[in-house]
Amino acid sequence: MAKRKVGNALAFAVLGSLSERPMHPYEISTMLKARGKDVSIKLNYGSLYSVVSALDKHGYVEAVETLRDGNRPERTVYAITDSGRAEFEDWLTELIGTPEKDFSQLEAGLAYLPAFAPDRVVELLEKRAKVLEQQIAELVATHEALQVQQLPRLFWVESEFRLELLTAELKFARRLAAEIQADELEGTAFWRKGFEIVAERGINPGELFKDPLKYFGEEFAWLQHVPPEAK
Repeated sequence: MAKRKVGNALAFAVLGSLSERPMHPYEISTMLKARGKDVSIKLNYGSLYSVVSALDKHGYVEAVETLRDGNRPERTVYAITDSGRAEFEDWLTELIGTPEKDFSQLEAGLAYLPAFAPDRVVELLEKRAKVLEQQIAELVATHEALQVQQLPRLFWVESEFRLELLTAELKFARRLAAEIQADELEGTAFWRKGFEIVAERGINPGELFKDPLKYFGEEFAWLQHVPPEAK
């Protein structure tokens, strides 16, 4: 992915919004919320002004007029520049056409499951599943509201993508928890025995790998072939 002068997702949303028509930041924020874009893009009103300012600094947007409504503070209306339109189109091309590795926090946690006892991991996965269920229910409700408003799916299809991801994650979390609980996940027997040995002998978990046959026996001889960086 290209390194951009203003590279956060909110900047992309601002450029996309101003591609439609000139607006002041508050109007951009209101439109994004009305269209449900805040579900897919982290929208913070305070940071929005900083993003617009950064885009202005780099020539992607420009102030075109200042409005005042009664005693309210002045509002500066911004328009996208030719440079900003080119940046938006290049960015959109990249986002849609180029897969990118997403470094998921869950994926990072799964890489170190053995640091916790199996039952503790099952407990955490079940906790995660409950949160995911709530997020899915809220997203489904949002979709139903958008349909009532007769807003075409074209304008919130990214939220469908989010729902697919949450649904897949929920399915995986439930399946993994069930496999660990039933000792069906390959390696779980070693995992459980390791925690039993540590508890019984009061040793550091790292000691188990110095002489695996001493602690685990021939049944787990494969441990001798585990690369050091994986232990």
